[in-house]
Amino acid sequence: MKYFFRISVLGVFAVLTSLSQGFCQGYEIEARIKGIKDSSLILGHYSRSSTQFVPKDTAKADAEGRMVFKGDKDLPGGLYVILFPGNKNWVEFIYNGSERKFSLATDTLDVIGNMKIIGSKENELFYSYQKELKNKAAEIEVIRKGSDAQTKIAASQAGFKAFRDKLLAENKDSFTTQMLKMSGDPEVPEAPKLANGKTDSIWVFNYYKSHYWDDYNFSDSRIMNTPFLEPRLERYFKNLVVQVPDSLIKDADNLIAKTESNSDMKAFVVWYITNQYENPKTVGTEALWVHMAEKYYLSGQMGVSEEIKRRIAEKVATLKPLLVNKTFPALGLTDPDGNKVSLQSAAADYTVLFFYAPTCGHCKESAPKLKQFYDKNKDKGVKVMAISIEHDVKEWKSFIVATHLEGVINGYDPSKQIDFNRKFDVVTTPTVYILDKNKKIIARKMPVEQLEDFLTYYKNKTAKKI
Repeated sequence: MKYFFRISVLGVFAVLTSLSQGFCQGYEIEARIKGIKDSSLILGHYSRSSTQFVPKDTAKADAEGRMVFKGDKDLPGGLYVILFPGNKNWVEFIYNGSERKFSLATDTLDVIGNMKIIGSKENELFYSYQKELKNKAAEIEVIRKGSDAQTKIAASQAGFKAFRDKLLAENKDSFTTQMLKMSGDPEVPEAPKLANGKTDSIWVFNYYKSHYWDDYNFSDSRIMNTPFLEPRLERYFKNLVVQVPDSLIKDADNLIAKTESNSDMKAFVVWYITNQYENPKTVGTEALWVHMAEKYYLSGQMGVSEEIKRRIAEKVATLKPLLVNKTFPALGLTDPDGNKVSLQSAAADYTVLFFYAPTCGHCKESAPKLKQFYDKNKDKGVKVMAISIEHDVKEWKSFIVATHLEGVINGYDPSKQIDFNRKFDVVTTPTVYILDKNKKIIARKMPVEQLEDFLTYYKNKTAKKI
């Protein structure tokens, strides 16, 4: 388990909706930091991850390192940072939304070890944890250099765990406890054994996943001002959810349902998931984007403008017929000899569609790789249809000859009636689709360099199902 708080890169991140977390009336935070003098410091809070920081106030340290952050307006609860000049060092503290006035004192040589808190039980708790964690880390470093290190390290870790468990149990209602739980992993009990005596790893995985969000109170907007939410979401969808549309849609909807009581939280979670799957890394998962767009944006749940809804609706209309497992739309073109060619009449176990522009530099680099792939697989039931989305006949024919694509099916649209962007989602070139023998889409937006590996993988997967 990881138990720590850290910030790596600082930047201001604009949120889709304004945050309205657990406000109180006014604040006054005094800090004395030995080693800082006659300098301006920034007060701000994290915003969903350690790479996002929202500044809220500034104050100037006097010759003794004393500064006061004070304001009459509401200040949201969360994990805060006093940022030193140069943005390289900082002091963290908790603002829970109820302790409006307190002070802290430390020095730049050992911020955690020398920290003293007055007027904030929350931060006394926070720094008692930080100090114990720091001391145990130093203790383990010493142990590593001695004998019987493994046993002694285990004992030290067990001691820290006992301290942590006691602290959490005795301070259940504190925001510090909530954050510490959020920063750790679910504790998995001893798993049942299989018939062969081995641990049931599937049971372990399912337990871990089902309890992954147990310590997240989505009704508490303060957790949006901590470093934990976005990395947690990323890990969940990257490592715990099966990357197929049905599983993604089910898990996305279940998670969003947990945020229903908090509109800001819901808006962020919906935005995050939708954004991740607009241009996904896994074949076929664009279906989640379409689902999110229809259920949460086009339905009006997210309250976006009519212009944004119109643009989303246009993209949904384009993508929906082009998702994996959909039959590719009819496509009629003309070949270099002026003959009509159609996708549907190209009999093949697999058809690769290569949408390109003759003037595209990347297309010129990809075409020889496509030719190499075709030469290797043309006797294995594979056909390639290369489709120019531009209309200069001379450039088109020159491209075919220059890239040695005479052996594939070549086509273009002499009538200039096809909107390749809207009808076939050709936003960039080249754009590649792979179809099965029934012209059903099995992959989309596939890099030419990955055609061979994907086709091998797909054939093996299909063979196992037979």
